[in-house]
Amino acid sequence: MSARLILRERTQLAEDRFIEVVVWEVPAAIPGSAHAFKYRLAFVVEEICVFRYDNEAGKGDHKHVGDAEIPYRFTTVEQLLKDFRLDVLNWRPI
Repeated sequence: MSARLILRERTQLAEDRFIEVVVWEVPAAIPGSAHAFKYRLAFVVEEICVFRYDNEAGKGDHKHVGDAEIPYRFTTVEQLLKDFRLDVLNWRPI
């Protein structure tokens, strides 16, 4: 099995902000993750990535908030999307 694109979307939320979601099903788990998905979900405001969920090889599942990397507990793609969208909904500029 080769990698299979599950979801790719870019949604403009306002003139100055958008979300981008990319999820692949991969033949084997990415090193550091225990599932067969590769993903990146980003929320960008005024050309700055406010936060991003991803699973880089060797780092496993995590999210970036500002300069911080916070572990993320991946369960399902559906829950990943819910968690990300909830963060977008609850985001407030400092």
